[in-house]
Amino acid sequence: MSDGALQVLDGTHLRDVDLTLPPPPELHSALSGAYILDIAHSRVSASLFGLSLPQRLTATALTRLPAASDHHAFRSAEFDLEKASQILRDYVTAIADELKDNPLVVSVLDGSTLNLLLEDEDDFAMLAENLFTDLDVEDKGKISKSQIQNALSQMGVDMGVPPFSEFPQLNDLLRKHGADGEEELGQAQFAQLLQSVLQDLEEELSKKNVVYIHNIQIINGSKLRQVLGNEEELNSIVVKVLKEKAEAKDGLGSIEIIRSFLEKNAKELGLPRSEANEAVVLLYDDVFTNVAKAKGSAELEKEELVKLVKDILERLAEQLQSNPIFEEA
Repeated sequence: MSDGALQVLDGTHLRDVDLTLPPPPELHSALSGAYILDIAHSRVSASLFGLSLPQRLTATALTRLPAASDHHAFRSAEFDLEKASQILRDYVTAIADELKDNPLVVSVLDGSTLNLLLEDEDDFAMLAENLFTDLDVEDKGKISKSQIQNALSQMGVDMGVPPFSEFPQLNDLLRKHGADGEEELGQAQFAQLLQSVLQDLEEELSKKNVVYIHNIQIINGSKLRQVLGNEEELNSIVVKVLKEKAEAKDGLGSIEIIRSFLEKNAKELGLPRSEANEAVVLLYDDVFTNVAKAKGSAELEKEELVKLVKDILERLAEQLQSNPIFEEA
């Protein structure tokens, strides 16, 4: 796997998770809820490149599990092997469903990007020169050894370097190479030290990958589909649209008012923000232009407005399912 490349974890990786439970530790003994969760987390993590599962993901998935309505009681409760196996299946399914609704975007850092960089002498020399120039803010032609840490931070995930917060072993590597002192280095010395640190980092990552979760949200229409399946919530949207319609300036039609409302309440409805990027603007333009052609400009009563709002949301959900929007969370 090429590290640094974005991977989308949307639950599909969990289709082949081993859902068999090992026998209870003691003959005829039961399995606790905590034990079942630990097994589930271990199996899921192994299927997701060794990702340490975010607490938000596991907590939300647990709310989907009927047997765990009381989380604290569930962890200490004991179950026979058959019931425990069912809970394991249900919980892994709940995690997969949560990832389907709210996918994670990750990079798997395994040292391969660093390997390519270090193998190309010209590319590495140019990188080292650029980093040195950026860090030599006083233009002295020398920088301290400790600036290696800033160089690694500047390289970042895109170049295969994990954040220090995700990979504390980086501090050990810096100490190993004496890159935590204030001794000053010229450009050639800096490049040599950086190369040594990166070679060791590549080796460490090849042994144990780091899975980095990006602060990216994928808008894929899943939340919209939940809204469409909730008649009460749909009617609530229409009531709010009607209120805005009553307060709107003359000349604004129902479709324009609906678009304005959806754009203002995009986050709550699971829609992308219209200011996020050009693709979002094109999405809204396409959907609302087609709706306007189909529906015309006639003013609508509440019942017709419900149908119109539903039609618009269905079109948006369909488009987002086919072409999800990535935006900063």
